[in-house]
Amino acid sequence: MDGHVQHKTEFSSQVVPLGIDVSKAKLDCTLLLDSTRLRSRSKSLPNSAAGFVQLIEWVQRQAQVSTAEVVAAMEPTGKYHEALALALHEAGMTVVVVNPAQLRQFAQGLAVRTKTDAKDSLMLARYALQPERIVWQPAPLEVRQLQALMGRLETVEMELRRELNRREAAELGHDPQLVQASIAEAIAFWTREQNKLQQAIDQHIDRHPGLKVERERLLSIPAVGPKTANRMLCILRARRFDYASQAAAFIGLTPVERQSGSNIRGRAHLSKCGNPNLRAALYMAAVTATRHNPDVRALYQRLLQRGKAKLSALCAAMRKLVHICFGVFKNQQNYRPQCA
Repeated sequence: MDGHVQHKTEFSSQVVPLGIDVSKAKLDCTLLLDSTRLRSRSKSLPNSAAGFVQLIEWVQRQAQVSTAEVVAAMEPTGKYHEALALALHEAGMTVVVVNPAQLRQFAQGLAVRTKTDAKDSLMLARYALQPERIVWQPAPLEVRQLQALMGRLETVEMELRRELNRREAAELGHDPQLVQASIAEAIAFWTREQNKLQQAIDQHIDRHPGLKVERERLLSIPAVGPKTANRMLCILRARRFDYASQAAAFIGLTPVERQSGSNIRGRAHLSKCGNPNLRAALYMAAVTATRHNPDVRALYQRLLQRGKAKLSALCAAMRKLVHICFGVFKNQQNYRPQCA
């Protein structure tokens, strides 16, 4: 899950672009001092708190400008880029987190085919000069903490499912008692961790009235349970969406068509560009919603009557559920059915 809010803005021509290729251990940085002649300075620094300080000092020395005039662009790399983005934002820089697909298209447009860390950082610096880029801003602290707790819970639940599958396989295979006892101990451990984290999440939300009220509104939607509500709360509070369709696209519920001329007519499928665990939770919620949520049920039945396949209608039900969550969140009201 992504922990930031974004909005569009236009940069003036006076900015100094900084491209940073982020990896686990190091930061490959390119400071573009002259965009016309591509005059630049490069430096490799450790991806650590000390490295962030060195980077800020290096940029100020090389560019001879305040941090407010620097636009730093990087690609998202999970936890590896988040601490850097936060440090640069707090230092006063404008931070842009670039979609990797957009960066590839940008590089192709410039006929750049070579891919190295140094080239990537230069491409990011040049991309930072593009108008109307999406600027990164950190989500509130309580939302980032909730995201961390939710992320850990997802990991623990995944490990628990693996051990449950191993227990089933061990029982079918009549594995030695020692093996089965070891699996039982692992299941007990992961179950305790799951319960502990779930309790911590509930307590964290209860301590923050804003989160608590918003979760209660999401829970007012038929078929949205506590886990789905918590996941949607993280998404809707961490990013700024102007429209419900943007939230659905971020989660990966946008239909992607494959059609060209008269020969290529592929079946539409979901983009699947977001969190797969959230989509799985929304799928189960949508199945329930087709029976218990009046708006989703009406849409689902209407699509089936028009001859749509059940899976296609369920995907539409997932999008509808996200739209309802967005509406409840944006209007700050509990769910009210819209269909007659």
